[in-house]
Amino acid sequence: MAAVAPLLETPLTERHRMSGARLIDFSGWQMPVQYTGIVEEHRSVRSAAGLFDLSHMGELWVSGPQAPEALAYALVTDPSRLAVGRAHYSMICAADGGIVDDLIVYRVAQDRFLVVPNAGNATTVASELDARFARFEVTLDDASRRTALIAVQGPLALEVLGPLTDADVASLKYYAMIPGVVARVEAWIARTGYTGEDGFELFLDWDAAASVWDRLLEAGQPSGLVPAGLGARDTLRLEAGMPLYGNDLDRDTDPFEAGLGRVVKLDKPGDFVGRKALEAIAASGPRKLLVGLVVIGRGIARHGYPVFQPAGHDPIGVVTSGTASPTLGQPIAMAYLPPASAEPGTMVEVGIRGGRVEARTATLPFYRRPSSTEKRPT
Repeated sequence: MAAVAPLLETPLTERHRMSGARLIDFSGWQMPVQYTGIVEEHRSVRSAAGLFDLSHMGELWVSGPQAPEALAYALVTDPSRLAVGRAHYSMICAADGGIVDDLIVYRVAQDRFLVVPNAGNATTVASELDARFARFEVTLDDASRRTALIAVQGPLALEVLGPLTDADVASLKYYAMIPGVVARVEAWIARTGYTGEDGFELFLDWDAAASVWDRLLEAGQPSGLVPAGLGARDTLRLEAGMPLYGNDLDRDTDPFEAGLGRVVKLDKPGDFVGRKALEAIAASGPRKLLVGLVVIGRGIARHGYPVFQPAGHDPIGVVTSGTASPTLGQPIAMAYLPPASAEPGTMVEVGIRGGRVEARTATLPFYRRPSSTEKRPT
C-alpha cells in the first residue's frame, strides 16, 4: 500500500489543540473546523468578531519590470490597472475558459504583486503562473510555507486590531493593503475577507504567528472576539454569496456561469490565457448559472443534491453548497441551473434523502452587512 502523506500543520495548530478545537483534514492541512460550535462562532463574527487561522492559503510574490504585463496575460483581470496599495478579486482560467482557481491580487509596488490562491490549488497556481511567465521578465516567489495568514473578521474587527498596530487601519479602504507592525510584528495588513463582514487579513512571518494570535485573542476578549473555525467560515461565506472552489467553482465551470463574468476584462489590451474561449462564451451566453436557493420545506440541500422542476422527472441542476443559515434562520444553498430556470423566485424542488423538497431561487448574496455601502470590487 502507498504511504499516506502526513497532514501539514500551520504555525497555530498547537494553539488550536490547546483551545480544544476539533481538527480535520482540509486540502492536506490539519485545520480547526470548530472550537465551541459552528453556530456560536458564526454569530460571534456577525455581531462582534472572529479570529481565523488561514495559514494554509497560498502566497505567491510576483516581481519584476514586466510583472503587470505577465499577470495580465496569466489572469482574466488586468492587475496593471491596480493602484499601488489596492487589490482585486481575480481568476486564473485554462485555455477553454474553465476556472483553475479564484484568487486575490494585491499590488504592493509598481513592479511587485502578491497573489493569494486557495490552499488546495496553491501548487497548481504556482506551476501555471511559472509556465505563463516564461516570456516575461518576472520572478515568482512561492512564500506559502513561510507566510502565516490571520484574519480578524466582524463589525468590531477595527476595534480589536486598531490599538495593536501602528498602521492607520481605520482609513484603510476595502480591498486595500498597507505595511505595518501588529503586536510588535511586521505584517502586511489588508482590508479583505471571506465572511461578508468588515475585517482584516494579516500576512506575517510564519514563526511570529503564535505571538500575534495570542495577543489578538487577549486584546479582543472584551469586544467578544472568539477563535472561529472553517465551519463558521463556510456558513458565513455562503450567506454572503461567496463561491468556494471545489464546490461552486471548478475546472468545468467558467466565470460567466458562476455569475462572475464582470471579473473577466475582455477590454484589456493584448492576449491572455482563455481569451478566445471566454469571448465566445460572453457572446453566446452561459450553459448554466449559479443561483441562490431558499429551501422552503424541511431539510438541508447539500453539495451534490439534484434539483428538479416541480413534478419533473429528470434533474435540471445540482446543489453546490448548502447549509442551515444561522443569520436567516432557514436553509439556503447555491446551485447550477439552466438559464431558463435561474430567474429569482422560480420554484424548484431539491432531492433530499429520497424525497423532494420545495425551494425557490434567490438573488445572491443572501446577506449584506447592514452598514455596508461597498460592493465587492472587480
